[in-house]
Amino acid sequence: MERYIEKFINYLKVERNVSKHTVTNYAVDLASFAEFLGDKDIAGVDHLALRRFLAEMRSKNYSKRTVARKLATLRTFFRFLYREGHIKTNPITAIMTPKLDKKLPKFLDVNKVERLITSPDAETVPGLRDRAIFETLYSTGIRVSELVGIDSDDVDFISGVVKVLGKGAKERMVPIGDTALTAIRKYLDKRAAEKARAKDKHAVFLNKNGTRLTDRSVRRIVDKYIRVCAIEEKISPHSLRHSFATHLLDRGADLRSVQELLGHMNLSTTQIYTHVTMERLKAVYDKAHPRA
Repeated sequence: MERYIEKFINYLKVERNVSKHTVTNYAVDLASFAEFLGDKDIAGVDHLALRRFLAEMRSKNYSKRTVARKLATLRTFFRFLYREGHIKTNPITAIMTPKLDKKLPKFLDVNKVERLITSPDAETVPGLRDRAIFETLYSTGIRVSELVGIDSDDVDFISGVVKVLGKGAKERMVPIGDTALTAIRKYLDKRAAEKARAKDKHAVFLNKNGTRLTDRSVRRIVDKYIRVCAIEEKISPHSLRHSFATHLLDRGADLRSVQELLGHMNLSTTQIYTHVTMERLKAVYDKAHPRA
């Protein structure tokens, strides 16, 4: 099993060019499946063995979403093995993926976004950095992993675009508003004027040690200002991405454009936001219509 997993992981890295995060998830899921199989040869795995694996996950009270993710990993894995001729039949074609409940993304209304963005102290380097982070996330809708990867050369202040490295190591150009660009410029200027420590000469967003911020650091920053603003919703940095998409659709943007801005491969991924806007429309209707 180990050598097949190694071949598969190498295929993901070289041919599919997937992100390190995705590779790690695949490796973890396949390791748990290999542990379940024990000494059983991969060629002897049939749909009954896969059903037993499903039953074991249910006995451990795995969520539907976790089960679905592990099954998706196995589908890709067995499809690879079958295509490469390592197995004669693909046993997972007989297994159905559990139906998931639709989870609507959490977002903030415009007023709360404004409160969050304007809460950092605009007189200090850390405050200007945090303001620039919020402005950039909300202006572009990029992922936090894309935000922390931005270098100074990636921001085009004249054209109003920023280059980001998205999922699957795919680069894309994203529009960024003047307000966000101004916030970035103020932060960089203040950092230079105060000769703040900068070990990383390329990264836009630095921590107090002068090195590039991490995803976790941005989460801590968001949590800090959520408390400052006394916002009750349980949100994450990703909620600004959700807010970006929802507010665009609320104001008439078409779904295809939002898909491009978010960097989604499939339109179906973006369609979740139409459910959010429809829920809001229903709430308005129920409140306003005399015979609702």
